[in-house]
Amino acid sequence: MVKPPSPSDSSREDRIQSNPVRLGARLKLARQTRGLTLKALAQAADCSESLLSKIENGKASPSLPTLHRLVRALDSNIGWMFEETDGEEGVVFRAGTRPLIALDPLRRGEGISLERIIPYSTGHLLQCNIHHIDVGGESAGPIQHAGEEVGYVLVGEIELMIGDKTFRLAAGDSFVFKSELAHWYRNVGSERASIFWVNTPPTF
Repeated sequence: MVKPPSPSDSSREDRIQSNPVRLGARLKLARQTRGLTLKALAQAADCSESLLSKIENGKASPSLPTLHRLVRALDSNIGWMFEETDGEEGVVFRAGTRPLIALDPLRRGEGISLERIIPYSTGHLLQCNIHHIDVGGESAGPIQHAGEEVGYVLVGEIELMIGDKTFRLAAGDSFVFKSELAHWYRNVGSERASIFWVNTPPTF
């Protein structure tokens, strides 16, 4: 059984979460590389120009749905926005060294961090993370995008909503669905939940 990082062990999570400047810089680079103005990207991603400016300057963090729309408009990938190794290939990733992605909990849902199993790289067809969800935590959503997803509940109990159906899952349960279906999830148990989650193509 994989043991999730302790909620009290916030050093790595804070390191990622407190780096909005890096996210903003990468977002701005992607926008400028494609020759888009702030206004054009904001309109394409259905967000305000002022919010986009704050995100690019490291003064605000986007919600997960907003970030999805931004990278879709940029023909980019959320993983590239957060990747610390700038796409350097690797084979083995030791326990305790994998990056945790923790987006702004006030605007994209509470108590969720993504532990990256496969660092983002253009050479990978798969994306794999362990989703850690604190008690009462839930994802922002619903989210829809191209692809297919499969998951395995490592610890805890979750409620998974796919389209118009709701499923209650516990440790040992698994799932698979087309990513075009609207989906989101939440922790409905009494302990921190963890889901081993794989999807293709990479979207985070």
